[in-house]
Amino acid sequence: MVPAPSIPKAAFWMALSIASMLGMSIASRETTAELNVFQVLELRSVIGFFILLPLVMVGGGFAAMRTQRPSAHIARNIIHYTGQAAWLYALTLIPLAVLISIEFTTPIWTAILAVSFLGERLSRSKLAAIVLGLIGVVVIVHPNAGSMDQGHVVVLGAAVCFGISMVLVKSMTKTESVVRIIFWMLIIQSTVGLIPALYEWRTPSAGLWPWIFLIAFTGMSSHFCLARALVYADATIISPMDFLRVPLSALVGWLLYHEQIDVFTAGGAALILAGNLLNLQRKTPQVAEAEAATP
Repeated sequence: MVPAPSIPKAAFWMALSIASMLGMSIASRETTAELNVFQVLELRSVIGFFILLPLVMVGGGFAAMRTQRPSAHIARNIIHYTGQAAWLYALTLIPLAVLISIEFTTPIWTAILAVSFLGERLSRSKLAAIVLGLIGVVVIVHPNAGSMDQGHVVVLGAAVCFGISMVLVKSMTKTESVVRIIFWMLIIQSTVGLIPALYEWRTPSAGLWPWIFLIAFTGMSSHFCLARALVYADATIISPMDFLRVPLSALVGWLLYHEQIDVFTAGGAALILAGNLLNLQRKTPQVAEAEAATP
């Protein structure tokens, strides 16, 4: 039975998703101060697998996780892993609000790639969204005219990787369940990342383990809560709530890390978010499901 639409319930689940994403950002900042990004990703995948295991068992066990599209899972997860590594590395270089603002260009890249590779129509609203998003990025990096900071380039690359991953997931959701997509994500990414993680392995200090477990837990809970929110309301209602992550990230960065936000970041973020709002006019349920399945 499909639950009846409910804005309050959708807002509740979306608030939990946003809180999880902010918690993951803080935990990632703390862990990358001591561990390399590959080790953080490896620990997240391994611990995340055991967190997911009960859902796998309830959903039919390992037999239900069999897939007829192994190559699609492998391609998607290599790209997604690259994006995650870039995102974590950028987190050590630039303020949290700047990182999240540029990360919000992911739907813009998804729109471009969907037009190029999935044959989707480039509507006026999509074109306007793309233009606004790209102008927003230029505004954010404007203080360094003539060159871009390394952190800006890295997180922009992460956003492009996430956009490619989103397009691949969108095509996979026709045959693959959300749990199966996440299951293979954890299996493949833990395998891909094992060697680079072991290359410079450093045993985490006792005080770091709570942060590591928080990354693994919030990495799963944020997207589970997002998927639950989408049960009770359309993406056109849910996604604007997600934009609260930008000002909240700025607040967290200011309170915990004494990060200052300038007018360029605020203006660029506003343009990027405006572009996303325009893009929402054409968002389909399949796109929303793909976003919920992309940790």
